[in-house]
Amino acid sequence: MVTPREAAAAVVDPELRVVTIEELGILRDVSVDAGTGHVTVTITPTYTGCPAMDVIRADIRAALSAAGHPDAEVRTVFGPAWTTDWISESGRAKLAAAHIAPPHRAGPVALALTVRCPGCGSPDTEQLSRFGSTACKALWRCRACREPFEQVKAL
Repeated sequence: MVTPREAAAAVVDPELRVVTIEELGILRDVSVDAGTGHVTVTITPTYTGCPAMDVIRADIRAALSAAGHPDAEVRTVFGPAWTTDWISESGRAKLAAAHIAPPHRAGPVALALTVRCPGCGSPDTEQLSRFGSTACKALWRCRACREPFEQVKAL
């Protein structure tokens, strides 16, 4: 039997299809009321206004319904604000394996002057556009292997 936590954690991010919402750090909490069995899932968007949140909420509800919890509640909280530091190591590895450069760890300098190519590992890369296929990604190209790739922006 799949627990509510397992069901919610397995939901795939609709924009970064190689990682789950748990690996991305969007899934904050899954609680089950001991008396009623009511399930409440708490999520935080990667940024306010993220267009994927409606799909994520619907996918969580569908996953929980399939696991036997059709009346689950999905709450969205904005604080503390999501950070790319919440992406798990397995999520970072999956992004890199899909040729998407994971974000650097946040620190005092939030600007990356270069990003290692997730294909060949070369640091000789150039940013082509601050925006990729979604607002949370940038488009880069490796000068060594000439392959374009996206990078999840660090927040």
